[in-house]
Amino acid sequence: MDALSDVLRVANLTGGVFLHAEFFAPWCIVARVAPEHCAPVLGPVSHLIVYHYVVEGDLHIRVEGEQETIVIGAGEVVLLPRNDLHLMGSDLSLPPVAGSEVIRPPRNGGLFSIHHGGSGGRTQMICGFLGCANAAGNPVLSTLPPLLRLNLTQDVAAEWIRSTFQYGAAEVAAGRPGSETVLAKLSELLFVEAVRRHAASLPEGQTGWFSGLRDPYVARALALLHREVDRRWTVDDLGREVGLSRSALADRFIHLIGVPPMHYLGQWRMQVATQKLRGTSTSLGQVAETVGYDSEAAFSRAFKKAYGVAPATWRRSKS
Repeated sequence: MDALSDVLRVANLTGGVFLHAEFFAPWCIVARVAPEHCAPVLGPVSHLIVYHYVVEGDLHIRVEGEQETIVIGAGEVVLLPRNDLHLMGSDLSLPPVAGSEVIRPPRNGGLFSIHHGGSGGRTQMICGFLGCANAAGNPVLSTLPPLLRLNLTQDVAAEWIRSTFQYGAAEVAAGRPGSETVLAKLSELLFVEAVRRHAASLPEGQTGWFSGLRDPYVARALALLHREVDRRWTVDDLGREVGLSRSALADRFIHLIGVPPMHYLGQWRMQVATQKLRGTSTSLGQVAETVGYDSEAAFSRAFKKAYGVAPATWRRSKS
């Protein structure tokens, strides 16, 4: 298993759509998605990732506190991995209207909707989300920028996502049953594609988890640690597997990832453990064995050090 796939699996992402919007120039809104807008599709989550897919027209968008304004056109998606407060509009110099003031409740179990603006050009979009039940400490979610842009018109690989999303958006606009389910599944694919492209676009010399994926030795080490999380690893063992000395691998890993390999493994074991505790009825002893601890007591000590409570207490609080 590659490290990126494993991290996204443990994040336990749940996709969905909640809003069909039509804006007419001039317009400007300020928004942050509230969890209640994603119910009942969304269960208990600790984190929301929001996206806006432009069906027709274009929009300007800027995250609060950032300087850069991005223009998104038809067939493009903008994702906000931290659900930051953001401005959207035809002209961001206009006084913004709160998104909560113009959103309309669903009719007959459909989507929330917005019909807002003046009498100028139309921008039509579908807004969706990914809920994450296990975001704290996740190496992907914690290192993404506040805004990701994904152009689904650039290559053949993304064309089928674009065409299916375009079809689903038309179905949603027409109010046809089942259309939301199609877009919900595509939400997860959109995020994975955006993350892949972000990793591929990073400049040479940059450090961080995504840069580690591009280094052949560190990427191999990450893949091994994720594939065999229960193995009693040492840096010597890991170095032999990837073809580097203990010190060379440790230096390379720390430079790119920011922590030593065994420290990273300990953090990842806790991520896997929380996913098991939340999503399964597996016993504490079995969870401990799954993530590489010799005993339930040793696992409980490590878990309490990481999260401040015993694993059984943590599990009850999430049920």
